[in-house]
Amino acid sequence: MPDLLEVGRVTKSHGVRGEVLVKFTTDRNERWSAGARLRVGDDWMTVLAGRVHHERHIVAFEGIGDRNAADLLRGKIVSAEPIDDPEALFVHVLVGTDVVEVDGTRRGTVRAVIENPASDLLELDTGALVPLTFVVERRRDEIVIEPPAGLFDL
Repeated sequence: MPDLLEVGRVTKSHGVRGEVLVKFTTDRNERWSAGARLRVGDDWMTVLAGRVHHERHIVAFEGIGDRNAADLLRGKIVSAEPIDDPEALFVHVLVGTDVVEVDGTRRGTVRAVIENPASDLLELDTGALVPLTFVVERRRDEIVIEPPAGLFDL
């Protein structure tokens, strides 16, 4: 089994029918769609239904039928298997990848991805921050960027 990715956290129960509020850290709606398999804490669970509710999601899990059972999920980490999508940029894939400009200039290795309202930022081991909007290509072992002049001038 591949390593699991943390995709959210149960914040609290919702109503009396066993639904919970989940704060997902992913925008992939297949995570809360009916039939999705998620690991909640130490247990694998199947999503019966999920819907957006403000900045969280209301999720009903198979086998959780009342508020008491839902309350036991409060605070638990929600994990899932990685999704195989070659077109997507996933944080777990980006971290540790080399960043080069289109002309071949090496700019560093991705240390983290920082959430930012305008565009998420690649934090490089050099301390530089590169908006994801400047990524033009992802190769197997590197990310190619086309930054504006002066981005790396300090």
